[in-house]
Amino acid sequence: MENQTCMAFIEELASSAPTPGGGGAAAMTGALGVALGAMVGNLTVGKKKYAAVQPDIERMIKEAEQLYEQLYGLIAQDAEDFKPLAAAYRLPKDTPEEAAYKDAVMEEVLVKACGTPMEIMRCALRGLALQEEMAEKGSMMAVSDAGAGAALLQGALNAASLNVFINAKSLQNREKAAALVKETEDMLASGNALAEKVFGSVKEKLQ
Repeated sequence: MENQTCMAFIEELASSAPTPGGGGAAAMTGALGVALGAMVGNLTVGKKKYAAVQPDIERMIKEAEQLYEQLYGLIAQDAEDFKPLAAAYRLPKDTPEEAAYKDAVMEEVLVKACGTPMEIMRCALRGLALQEEMAEKGSMMAVSDAGAGAALLQGALNAASLNVFINAKSLQNREKAAALVKETEDMLASGNALAEKVFGSVKEKLQ
């Protein structure tokens, strides 16, 4: 997947293949959003007008680079997580023993399948915090890109959450499911609020 062209990824996403899917698309979208923040930083660094904030800009560029690499890696991780889940759905359950084994395996792989989208959401939250600071301190000539990055990260956040919800819904351990849903809802609330704040502030600057 790492060696694919952008169009090859899009075509595979559009195909009937089960992966990449919504999780992989969310990770890619998040990586693109963070990359836009790095772009703002690289267009700011070295400019006399922004000399006072250059150490902050340099720090944010490094953080952004690490973050979009992490998000890019989560595209493949999301696809890997789907394999045991798909295999578990195919397990037989003709006898009580087979049914019990299948239930146990399903619980394990469903929890694991929630892990990567939740990590995508955590990355999106970190990316949004970077965009907020970049929109404040970065070059005004590129502030629209910080806003665009925030919009993409919001999309990644919301898209990834749906993968958590669909997997948590199938868990038999409802206490565990509720905990996963609660953490996801909390990230959605804080992330969407921050994304709207950043987008709104950028829009106000442009108007």
